[in-house]
Amino acid sequence: QVQLVESGGGLVQAGGSLSLSCAASTRIYGIRAMGWYRQAPGKQRELVATTNADGTTNYADSLKGRFTISGVHAENMVYLQMNSLKPEETAVYYCHQDTYWTTYWGQGTQVTVSA
Repeated sequence: QVQLVESGGGLVQAGGSLSLSCAASTRIYGIRAMGWYRQAPGKQRELVATTNADGTTNYADSLKGRFTISGVHAENMVYLQMNSLKPEETAVYYCHQDTYWTTYWGQGTQVTVSA
């Protein structure tokens, strides 16, 4: 059974940086997109960023210029560099990997940004 494992979350002060990583426990074929979502307490899960098989990337509008997504599709690795973090970005960050047949989700990693 495929598992996605996130790492790199933690506590950071406002304006600080964190890097997240996501790896798959076994090879996933047919990747269409990989990326990150986040869910803050009491809010819906929202898109952070994706890196797509065609080489394009997508970001939530509020994040452009501060967050950078990268990944190696063939190795099922995806990364997220987060700079200039804000307290309202405190959330559980989830890795996802989409194939043409299904979507895999990680268990999430907590990111806490203190004021």
